[in-house]
Amino acid sequence: MTTARSAEPNVTPMIDVLLVLLIIFMVTNIRVHHTMDAQLPEAGCDVLCESSRQIVLEVLPGPTYRINQSTVASSDLFARLSSIYVARPEKLIQVAGYPGARYEDVVGAMDVARSAGVRVVAIAPPGTYLPDRR
Repeated sequence: MTTARSAEPNVTPMIDVLLVLLIIFMVTNIRVHHTMDAQLPEAGCDVLCESSRQIVLEVLPGPTYRINQSTVASSDLFARLSSIYVARPEKLIQVAGYPGARYEDVVGAMDVARSAGVRVVAIAPPGTYLPDRR
Protein backbone atom coordinates (compact mmCIF):
# COMPACT_ATOMS: atom_id res chain seq x y z
CA MET A 1 0.00 0.00 0.00
CA THR A 2 1.48 3.30 -1.12
CA THR A 3 0.32 6.58 0.24
CA ALA A 4 0.15 9.62 -1.98
CA ARG A 5 1.96 12.53 -0.55
CA SER A 6 0.59 15.98 -1.00
CA ALA A 7 2.46 19.14 -0.20
CA GLU A 8 0.34 21.99 1.03
CA PRO A 9 2.29 25.19 1.45
CA ASN A 10 1.76 27.14 4.63
CA VAL A 11 0.92 30.64 3.43
CA THR A 12 0.21 32.15 6.83
CA PRO A 13 3.78 33.46 7.39
CA MET A 14 3.81 34.95 3.89
CA ILE A 15 0.52 36.80 4.51
CA ASP A 16 1.85 38.08 7.84
CA VAL A 17 4.97 39.46 6.16
CA LEU A 18 2.92 41.10 3.38
CA LEU A 19 0.61 42.77 5.90
CA VAL A 20 3.57 44.13 7.88
CA LEU A 21 5.15 45.48 4.68
CA LEU A 22 1.86 47.06 3.65
CA ILE A 23 1.58 48.85 7.00
CA ILE A 24 5.18 50.07 6.78
CA PHE A 25 4.66 51.48 3.28
CA MET A 26 1.41 53.19 4.30
CA VAL A 27 3.05 54.87 7.31
CA THR A 28 6.11 56.03 5.36
CA ASN A 29 3.93 57.37 2.54
CA ILE A 30 2.00 59.55 5.00
CA ARG A 31 5.23 60.96 6.45
CA VAL A 32 6.83 61.67 3.05
CA HIS A 33 3.86 63.59 1.61
CA HIS A 34 4.74 67.30 1.32
CA THR A 35 2.33 70.07 0.42
CA MET A 36 2.69 73.62 -0.77
CA ASP A 37 0.00 76.16 0.02
CA ALA A 38 -1.05 78.29 -2.93
CA GLN A 39 -3.65 81.00 -3.30
CA LEU A 40 -5.56 80.90 -6.57
CA PRO A 41 -6.75 84.12 -8.21
CA GLU A 42 -10.23 85.36 -7.52
CA ALA A 43 -12.75 85.70 -10.33
CA GLY A 44 -12.81 89.16 -11.88
CA CYS A 45 -9.31 90.09 -10.72
CA ASP A 46 -7.62 91.19 -13.96
CA VAL A 47 -5.04 93.65 -12.70
CA LEU A 48 -2.35 92.00 -10.64
CA CYS A 49 0.36 94.52 -9.97
CA GLU A 50 -1.13 97.99 -9.81
CA SER A 51 0.58 99.02 -6.63
CA SER A 52 4.17 98.60 -5.58
CA ARG A 53 3.02 96.37 -2.73
CA GLN A 54 2.59 93.38 -5.04
CA ILE A 55 5.67 91.30 -5.80
CA VAL A 56 5.39 89.25 -8.99
CA LEU A 57 7.87 86.51 -9.80
CA GLU A 58 7.74 85.59 -13.47
CA VAL A 59 9.22 82.26 -14.59
CA LEU A 60 10.13 82.27 -18.27
CA PRO A 61 11.63 79.46 -20.35
CA GLY A 62 15.31 78.93 -19.90
CA PRO A 63 14.82 79.29 -16.85
CA THR A 64 14.80 83.08 -16.72
CA TYR A 65 13.29 84.94 -13.79
CA ARG A 66 11.88 88.44 -13.44
CA ILE A 67 10.76 90.16 -10.28
CA ASN A 68 8.35 93.02 -11.07
CA GLN A 69 9.62 93.21 -14.67
CA SER A 70 13.33 93.33 -13.67
CA THR A 71 15.44 90.37 -14.80
CA VAL A 72 17.14 88.32 -12.07
CA ALA A 73 19.76 85.62 -12.61
CA SER A 74 18.86 82.22 -11.21
CA SER A 75 21.93 82.30 -8.94
CA ASP A 76 20.79 85.66 -7.44
CA LEU A 77 17.11 84.73 -7.02
CA PHE A 78 17.36 83.70 -3.35
CA ALA A 79 19.43 86.74 -2.34
CA ARG A 80 17.12 89.14 -4.17
CA LEU A 81 13.95 87.66 -2.68
CA SER A 82 15.51 87.59 0.80
CA SER A 83 16.41 91.28 0.57
CA ILE A 84 12.88 92.13 -0.58
CA TYR A 85 11.07 90.15 2.13
CA VAL A 86 13.32 90.73 5.13
CA ALA A 87 11.51 93.93 6.16
CA ARG A 88 8.11 93.33 4.54
CA PRO A 89 5.27 92.55 6.94
CA GLU A 90 3.22 91.04 4.12
CA LYS A 91 4.93 87.85 2.92
CA LEU A 92 2.91 87.32 -0.28
CA ILE A 93 4.25 86.67 -3.78
CA GLN A 94 2.46 86.22 -7.10
CA VAL A 95 4.01 83.60 -9.41
CA ALA A 96 3.42 83.74 -13.16
CA GLY A 97 4.63 80.76 -15.19
CA TYR A 98 4.79 81.27 -18.94
CA PRO A 99 4.02 78.70 -21.63
CA GLY A 100 7.24 76.88 -22.39
CA ALA A 101 8.53 77.20 -18.83
CA ARG A 102 9.21 73.83 -17.27
CA TYR A 103 7.14 72.67 -14.31
CA GLU A 104 10.31 71.96 -12.31
CA ASP A 105 11.48 75.55 -12.81
CA VAL A 106 8.18 77.02 -11.58
CA VAL A 107 8.03 74.76 -8.51
CA GLY A 108 11.74 75.39 -7.86
CA ALA A 109 11.12 79.15 -7.94
CA MET A 110 8.25 78.70 -5.47
CA ASP A 111 10.53 76.69 -3.22
CA VAL A 112 13.25 79.37 -3.36
CA ALA A 113 10.64 82.01 -2.54
CA ARG A 114 9.41 80.00 0.45
CA SER A 115 12.95 79.58 1.75
CA ALA A 116 13.53 83.34 1.30
CA GLY A 117 10.71 84.16 3.72
CA VAL A 118 7.53 84.10 1.63
CA ARG A 119 4.58 82.63 3.50
CA VAL A 120 1.83 82.77 0.85
CA VAL A 121 2.37 81.88 -2.81
CA ALA A 122 -0.39 83.06 -5.13
CA ILE A 123 -0.80 81.93 -8.72
CA ALA A 124 -1.11 84.75 -11.23
CA PRO A 125 -4.19 84.52 -13.47
CA PRO A 126 -3.48 83.35 -17.03
CA GLY A 127 -3.00 86.15 -19.53
CA THR A 128 -2.16 88.77 -16.89
CA TYR A 129 1.45 89.04 -18.01
CA LEU A 130 2.55 88.69 -21.60
CA PRO A 131 6.08 87.76 -22.64
CA ASP A 132 8.24 90.45 -24.18
CA ARG A 133 7.61 90.87 -27.90
CA ARG A 134 11.13 91.66 -29.00
